[in-house]
Amino acid sequence: MNSLLLLAALAAPPNVVLIISDDQAWTDYGFMGHPAIETPRLDQLASESVLFPHGYVPDSLCRPSLVSIVTGLYPHQHKVVGNDPPAPPGVDAKNKRQLFRHPDYLANRNEYLQHIDRLDTLADFLGAAGYASHQSGKWWEGNYARGGFTEGMTHGDRTRGGRHGDLGLKIGREGMQPVNDFIDRQVAAGKPFFVYYAPFLPHSPHNPPERLLKKYAKKNRPESIAKYYAMCEWFDETCGQLVDKVEDVGAADNTVFLYVCDNGWIQDPTSSKYAPRSKRSPHEGGTRTPIFVKAPGTQPRVDMTPVSSIDLVPTTLAACGLEVPAELPGVNLLDESAVTAREAVYGEIFEHDIVHMTDPVPSLLYRWVVKDGWKLILPSGPNNADAEPELYHLALDPDETQDLAEAKPDRVGEMTRMLDDWWAPRPETVAAN
Repeated sequence: MNSLLLLAALAAPPNVVLIISDDQAWTDYGFMGHPAIETPRLDQLASESVLFPHGYVPDSLCRPSLVSIVTGLYPHQHKVVGNDPPAPPGVDAKNKRQLFRHPDYLANRNEYLQHIDRLDTLADFLGAAGYASHQSGKWWEGNYARGGFTEGMTHGDRTRGGRHGDLGLKIGREGMQPVNDFIDRQVAAGKPFFVYYAPFLPHSPHNPPERLLKKYAKKNRPESIAKYYAMCEWFDETCGQLVDKVEDVGAADNTVFLYVCDNGWIQDPTSSKYAPRSKRSPHEGGTRTPIFVKAPGTQPRVDMTPVSSIDLVPTTLAACGLEVPAELPGVNLLDESAVTAREAVYGEIFEHDIVHMTDPVPSLLYRWVVKDGWKLILPSGPNNADAEPELYHLALDPDETQDLAEAKPDRVGEMTRMLDDWWAPRPETVAAN
């Protein structure tokens, strides 16, 4: 791009590309030091960004995590606290085939979408500033338009498989054409664009291209591990294709790139499932993710301060020169002083299946806080009364192998008070289900 074109591009509102991985451990990237998994395209993008190796998502389950990413709110604030709503009275919740077909359950699923309808999303904020936006990949909240997107792949019709992304789940796995076409249209129209790219990768089914599986298949490596490793590189390849497209249309110098994973994943060596202390857990294997931001005019650096996915909305708005709503609890990750000034990072873990349609407390399992290299996991809510607090010195024990809760009661008490000041869960005054 020549200098005149570059100056014209930088004078225009920056485009936004949000990349969201699906079920990937915080360790499983080249730039995070994994000894086997290769992610050259994300490595390159991270090297050009402000990188936070100690990023977190508030909840280690995809649906509430994704809503936090696009709203900048904690799950207890946005009220989307699990993947699926409660079963109607008299319907067996364990018989998923029967449950998903029951008309009363379908009504519950549709009613739960009202939470996203009352929320302002990143697409809403950018749309008000003249941006066109495109949704692809994982999306639980009905039709893409309910999230404020002007275009998208997910129809959200619950009677046609519209549970968590439907047609949107083809992106990446079956090419990038819908996103590429969207970018082409916006560039031709001279309009700033927002791309929400949340492919069903490296999420199971772990069915990578044979060339990648062959690369990772080793004599002493379980097949399930090799498949997962290959999926991580496949995801990386698609991220590279997206970056290449932005570069090919001459928009890379005026685009904000953001990266996060919806929740962690530790691959079970004996099956295609996840191992304990990863997805759905309050431990690092579930809640931790690298987060990085590449923005025009920002110098690359690595910041070891813990940050959160709730920071992505205020960061994006600030990078685009837009007002950040005062009610958002996150900080602008490009403002080093704001990142340093924050006292702690918080989160909460809920049941997979939602217990109550409007009150988050009946679904609550844990609250957790990270401060000064320490992490407290506090059992909370009505379903976890017998569990004990867990305290880890992450600075010395990043794998959380030594629980110091009994040895450090004063620190447990101090961090418990912090959690209560952040959110002391009490049942809301709401109608019963």
